[in-house]
Amino acid sequence: MITIPETHHDLLKSNVAMLATIGRNGYPQVTAIWFLFDDDGMIRLSLNTARQKVKNLQVHPECTMFFIDSATPWRTLEVRARAELTPDPDYVFADKLGRKYGADVRKMDRPGESRVVVTLHPVKVNALDLSRR
Repeated sequence: MITIPETHHDLLKSNVAMLATIGRNGYPQVTAIWFLFDDDGMIRLSLNTARQKVKNLQVHPECTMFFIDSATPWRTLEVRARAELTPDPDYVFADKLGRKYGADVRKMDRPGESRVVVTLHPVKVNALDLSRR
């Protein structure tokens, strides 16, 4: 199992990261996104199934999450991963994610829309800190 170095765990507590997925035209789509570094050490997202990034992940589960230290921008964490999508019909995970942000994720969805939990299974991790050079 690929792990994230302790030196960069603080970035996993930040509020926003970038998610890059592969679009149907082969070009990357990059989105700022909320996430949760869950209790089991996995990075998880709650996504509305109507969004393009979900459609992208259903076809190409390969993706990258990119974290940047806002205080020291040359310190970054890149997590290349395979996404696993599982339904969240009762908003169990969405509610958990919402608590991190003080938001009701349910109110972000239109009637009839649904959510999935996206669990990222890392295949490669690049933890950089160019300030140490």
